[in-house]
Amino acid sequence: MSQNLEAIACQPYPVDHKDFNPNVDLPYGCTTEHIQLAMNDFIDFLGFINQQLYTRGLERFESMLMPANFSSIVGEFMITAIPKYCSSLVKNQFHNGHPDLIPTGYFPNDAVQYADEGIEVKASRYLRGWQGHNPEETWLMVFVFDSNRPSDPVKGIQPKPFRFIKVVGAAITKADWSFSGRSENSRRTITASVTNSGYQKMMANWIYQSPRLPES
Repeated sequence: MSQNLEAIACQPYPVDHKDFNPNVDLPYGCTTEHIQLAMNDFIDFLGFINQQLYTRGLERFESMLMPANFSSIVGEFMITAIPKYCSSLVKNQFHNGHPDLIPTGYFPNDAVQYADEGIEVKASRYLRGWQGHNPEETWLMVFVFDSNRPSDPVKGIQPKPFRFIKVVGAAITKADWSFSGRSENSRRTITASVTNSGYQKMMANWIYQSPRLPES
């Protein structure tokens, strides 16, 4: 039974165009169609990888990687995939530049260390409280997903397919972040979290909402 669930979990849930918000306000010529195509690319990618891993008796990608690393891969994939379909946006070519997506041809060599123009992209398993390294004024787009973690087997959590839960986005200000510094002796990564005001802005401009609710 467990092996059968593992085989089923190798194929992520698809996204349906009817679950996208036709009234969403997206900047820089980006559309829900562009985002859906990029999401489908990731679903195809992950399904292919997981099926290949399964045939070799290996763990699925999301069950193999540390949770933060897998979230980073989801986000980086979307940053690369969206410009394939939205010609008015390009991936920021500056290493660790902000934001992740910038208007095509707006900056020399499509690279900028820091700018107000563009879209910052994040992926998270969490429904709210999304984090960044700094509180910044930016147009933030978050891809929320549900998937297994490496620790699930010891917790008795069964194999389940990856699925996008929701995508939200809005222009948020520094006031929409809460900054968490660290003590002199702490090794914790300095982070800022989106507060309720930012969450409400982003939820009001939801892009995609899965009809399937996350499992408890």
